[in-house]
Amino acid sequence: MRILLAEDDTQLNKALTYQLESADFSVDSCSDGEEALFYGEQNIYDVILLDRMLPFMEGTDVLTTLRKKGIATPIILITALGTLADKITGLDLGADDYLVKPFAFEELLARIRCVTRRPHSLAEDSSLTFSDITWHMNDNLLTGPKESCTLSKKEGELLEIFVRSGGQTMKRSTLLLRVWGPDSDVEEGNLDNYIHFLRRRLQIVGSSLQIKTVRGIGYCLQEKQEK
Repeated sequence: MRILLAEDDTQLNKALTYQLESADFSVDSCSDGEEALFYGEQNIYDVILLDRMLPFMEGTDVLTTLRKKGIATPIILITALGTLADKITGLDLGADDYLVKPFAFEELLARIRCVTRRPHSLAEDSSLTFSDITWHMNDNLLTGPKESCTLSKKEGELLEIFVRSGGQTMKRSTLLLRVWGPDSDVEEGNLDNYIHFLRRRLQIVGSSLQIKTVRGIGYCLQEKQEK
C-alpha cells in the first residue's frame, strides 16, 4: 500500500515516515502544499495523510483541488486545529477522516484501516484472493491450484495492483507510478521484465489466469481464453 504524507514539521515527518515504512507501507513524503498537490494529482496513492497548515498552499486547498479534479483517494487531515468547527469544516470539504495532533501511531493505523476498508491490521498477515490464486502479502507468497512460490517485492506490488483491479486494464503509466513512484527514473523496459516474471509465476502455481497485453494501453489480469 502506498501512502502520501504531507507534513511540514520535519521531525514529525521523519518519525511518521519511519513508523509507516516499518509497518510495511510505501511512503512518499513532502513538506509543502504545492508538492502535496503535485503528488496527489498523480492518483497513485491508497491514502493521503495531509497536514492542514502547510506552507505555499494550505492543506484544505490541496484537499478541495484534488476533489474537484475527481481524485477520490482517501484523505486523512492531520492537524493541531481540533475544535468541533475545524473538524466539521475539514470533513465537509471532502476529508475522509480528521486526526488531531498529538496522536498515537496506533490510532493513525486504525484510521488508515478504516478509510481503506481493510478490517485487519496492515502490519499483520493478510491475503488477497482472485480467481484461483491467493496472494499472501506479508509472506510474499503466491498460492495457486498446483503449488506456491515466493515473489520479489516489486513482483508482489504489481500483483497486488492487478488483483485489486478486479480484471480492469491497468495503464502502463499507472503501474510505473504506483510501483516505482513519481520521482523514479526507471525505464519502461523494467515494467515489461516484471510482467514477464509474473507470467512465469502464474504458470508455476498452475493458475488459469494470464496477464494480457492491451496494445497501446497496458496490461490486464484475466482468465485464459479457450482456443
